[in-house]
Amino acid sequence: MTYEDFVGTRLQALMRYAVMLTGDPHLAQDLVQETMVRAQLKWRRVARADAPESYVKRMMVNLYLDWRRGSWFQRVFLRADVAEARPVPNDHAEDGADRDQMWRALARLPRQQRAALVLRYYEDLADVQVADILGCTVGTARGYISRALATLRAEVAEELITGVNR
Repeated sequence: MTYEDFVGTRLQALMRYAVMLTGDPHLAQDLVQETMVRAQLKWRRVARADAPESYVKRMMVNLYLDWRRGSWFQRVFLRADVAEARPVPNDHAEDGADRDQMWRALARLPRQQRAALVLRYYEDLADVQVADILGCTVGTARGYISRALATLRAEVAEELITGVNR
């Protein structure tokens, strides 16, 4: 398989994967672009891998985890604060609001926990595979997933309580 064939068939799936990791379509585009540049430079090694797509996804996860490890002046991300929206009773857009709430909660998770959730539940990988991709032990990977789910549950419960008290 050539690099061009790989990009032609897998780019959209890699983009969806990056959106799940970053939670931001624009950052996801940057992540995919930088990953694909690196994959092209190492294409011989990638093509020799048993599963080239898994190899590229691992590159993407590693790049995502490394992105913000540098000092603060290397990258500056500008984002507008999302205004708190008040739900409208019986609004058909409530599902969209719930989805936005979940995206905000996911965005607040540490990178390793978010990556572990994406690998476990979006990619449907076993704990052993998640640990392998994250470069940690199985127990650590399970810990990331457990803490992330506990954080999400607590945030959703808090939103329900504060939403009822309004």
